[in-house]
Amino acid sequence: MPEESRKWWITGVSSGLGQAIATAALARGDMVAGTVRRKADLEVFEALAPGRALGFLLDVTDSAAVRKTAAIIEERTGGIDILVNNAGYGLIGAIEEASVEEIRAQFDVNVFGAVGVIQAALPFMRKRRAGHILNVTSVSGLAPWMGTGIYGATKYALECIGQTLAEEVRPLGIKVTNVAPGGLRTDFATRSLAVCKTEIADYEPTAHLARNILSSHGGNEGGDPVKAALAVLKVVDAEEPPLHLLLGADALHYVGRKLGAFHAEIADWAPVTLSIGYDEN
Repeated sequence: MPEESRKWWITGVSSGLGQAIATAALARGDMVAGTVRRKADLEVFEALAPGRALGFLLDVTDSAAVRKTAAIIEERTGGIDILVNNAGYGLIGAIEEASVEEIRAQFDVNVFGAVGVIQAALPFMRKRRAGHILNVTSVSGLAPWMGTGIYGATKYALECIGQTLAEEVRPLGIKVTNVAPGGLRTDFATRSLAVCKTEIADYEPTAHLARNILSSHGGNEGGDPVKAALAVLKVVDAEEPPLHLLLGADALHYVGRKLGAFHAEIADWAPVTLSIGYDEN
């Protein structure tokens, strides 16, 4: 644990991993500015550690409100050390079933909202030449599976943003870590999960399995959010934190299997890949 307390900005602290990280940080004496969507959740959060748990009502899709909130948090905390981009939700359904409106809403929160938060915090971190940004992605962003295509696409996007951001801000003293959890025993499969309004019977044996699997496993996931939060604390305390952190045995399994198949396919088709070069003779 660092000698001095740290100041956090965590989006989405009313439940799930965001709440677990905030609770763990507060328990060791840090200050946490947490955002929620409902006033009732605001009061519950601030009661965790009066004076150190600073609650803010915020819709991350409201760019002006995000920038204003960032400035207030910077002033009230004395400087944001750690940003955790956690706010988001899941959308389940086949690609054909997802309406353009549902897709846009998913990207508005999971991608554009996350980018807006990053952009709002970066000027303060750049000025101090210090800071650590953590993006909560998902195993579904690295190893997508049928029925989670739109949700996984938002996490794919956030993975790319985090990786390129890390290269851009490393010379400025700012660190970036993408945190990809597997199944955590939170309310993700209930409160934070939306299902496409359109249902096509042909996808019952394929894409609809995601909905059935997630709902049947709800409350029985293998990952402990409290332990996941402690793992995040280890990352922010590390001298050289990782660019990627998988959380859970399932995340390690599915990502490892996906990357193994990807590498094998690249090798199998390497002769075709290399066959397209100009013949300089």
